[in-house]
Amino acid sequence: MVIFYVVVAAIVVFFWGVRIVRPTHRGLIERLGKYHRFAKPGFHWIIPIIEKMYAVNITEQMVNADPQEIITNDNLNASVDAQVYFKVKEDEESVKGSLYNVNNYKWQIVNLARTTLRNIIGTLTLKSANSERGKINAELHRTLLLETQTWGIQIVRTELKEIDPPRDVQETMNKVVKAENEKIAAIDFASARETAADGEKRAKIKEAEGYKQSQILHAEGEAEAIRLVNEAADKYFIGNAQLLKKLDTLQASLENNAKIVIPTGTELVNIIGEMAGIVPLDHNKKKQA
Repeated sequence: MVIFYVVVAAIVVFFWGVRIVRPTHRGLIERLGKYHRFAKPGFHWIIPIIEKMYAVNITEQMVNADPQEIITNDNLNASVDAQVYFKVKEDEESVKGSLYNVNNYKWQIVNLARTTLRNIIGTLTLKSANSERGKINAELHRTLLLETQTWGIQIVRTELKEIDPPRDVQETMNKVVKAENEKIAAIDFASARETAADGEKRAKIKEAEGYKQSQILHAEGEAEAIRLVNEAADKYFIGNAQLLKKLDTLQASLENNAKIVIPTGTELVNIIGEMAGIVPLDHNKKKQA
């Protein structure tokens, strides 16, 4: 019976000291309150009562810095909220640092983030704080990295969730943005109208230039015609300016289907005959015939 009880006690003690470490955790084993060894994922056995193991999560975690009222540089209250993503490094020294160098690192990160946000946003105006979120995130991330170097954790990233001004200030800002958008739209419309007017102006100028060119060409054609007429007059009607005038009058009359009686024997009849290729008959010969 003694042996039986000893075996049972040994089995109970064995299973009592069994510890399984998951891949998402690392373990720190203490013996009589003093760090003894590092426990990686897998099976581990500790001496009950004498030894104790603390499991530390090494996966990425997120803490939410609760919304807080921050006074900006232009004396406006803004409700600011942020999130911090971090994880404990998986090497032995980092795991030890997260447990022995800081008391409750999650709570510490939240308060450090809130304090850092007050320091950063307090130097900015509300408008610049909203437009420089990337700068605020970068400054918050850099500060947390610097302050948590001995905590054995890695600050993965920080996200500024919101910077909300008071309701009345938000309404005023919305009106200002709306007015600016309307101003931009009016400027764009005016620019479009100006462009259209400029196009119409250019089209009219081109049309006027075309009309001017056509008039010039028409005038040059008339001048060339007059020149040819003058040359013909000089060649065929030297000293007969009066006859040339009569021919012009005759041509204008015939264009309107008018009938004109020309006396026989006049020089005008001979001229018309010569132009038509007809040789006038001699009156004496005509009578003899």
